[in-house]
Amino acid sequence: MRHVKPTRHMRRWGYVVAAVAALSAMAPEAMADDSLKIAVARRGAWDTAAPDLGQRAGIFQKHGLTLDLTYPRAEETIEPAVISGSVDVGLGVGIIDVLRAYATKNAPIRIIGANMTGSPNYWYVAATSPIKTVKDINGKTIAYSKADAFSQYDVFDFMQRYGVKARPVLLAGGTATFDQVMAGKIDVGWATPPFGVDAVEQGRIRVLAKANDIPKIRDKTDSVTIATADTLQKRKDVVDRFAQAYRETIEWMYSDPAALKAYAEFAGVSEEVARRMRDEFYTKDMLSPNSIAGLAATAKEAAKAKQIWAPLSRKQTGELVQIPAARRVNASSGGGWFRALSPK
Repeated sequence: MRHVKPTRHMRRWGYVVAAVAALSAMAPEAMADDSLKIAVARRGAWDTAAPDLGQRAGIFQKHGLTLDLTYPRAEETIEPAVISGSVDVGLGVGIIDVLRAYATKNAPIRIIGANMTGSPNYWYVAATSPIKTVKDINGKTIAYSKADAFSQYDVFDFMQRYGVKARPVLLAGGTATFDQVMAGKIDVGWATPPFGVDAVEQGRIRVLAKANDIPKIRDKTDSVTIATADTLQKRKDVVDRFAQAYRETIEWMYSDPAALKAYAEFAGVSEEVARRMRDEFYTKDMLSPNSIAGLAATAKEAAKAKQIWAPLSRKQTGELVQIPAARRVNASSGGGWFRALSPK
């Protein structure tokens, strides 16, 4: 029988079939989402809810990501887990903790986004309290929390801002503070939403002042999102996609009523409390991840308080802050890194 050579057309189809077969064999792995292990502070807080809410809404999946979320206990610090590699990303980490780890322990951590700039915290009194204005707290007791590194500084910034002299009292946390205020043992309480927002709704307490009314507090980034230098090097594209999905989630949280419903279910609060908390205590710009505000001033204060050896140099700042650049939606390319800081 005469041997027939394959035609050019037949050879082309052979290549196509072979390519399809190869892609089919690779499909399960290629189509699988990348997984990120993320330790998230303050479960139920609005400012750290984006990973959970964005995953529920399918935003992270749209970027090819599956998030493995863990919520350490309040007394546990997140940065050691990031440094050890047991988690890829830490979210809601106090910037003082990050500075201390980076500047005094040479930890290879990097800031990949702001978590919250300013503060949603507020000072309050019992509804029956004779204290009506900030000026009335002269000589009174005012609580601060040992669970928050900034709390004591906030109290002194508060008194300086309004020119009053109160007596700061260290208390264990929100619940203990609330009980002491309602029992008349402490004059002015201190809380972080959503704690106490239901009591405000019910008229049991009155908000006396908000932390964001004070420029020294409002103009500084309080908590951040971190990863290690090794993670940025080896999984740069994954971190870049996480940052983009995070930005989109923040936009969704402030534009879609479904986000409030999802948050209410996640945090175990009513939608009314969720709405009031978001609209009155957390402005959208507070949750912008795109820049770190007041880092030089924060580092200077940390050095003065002996938290770190010295303020950060320009080189150190450039190494520490590595925020993925924002991508345009559906852009074919993007990336690079930018170091976003507010003016000194």
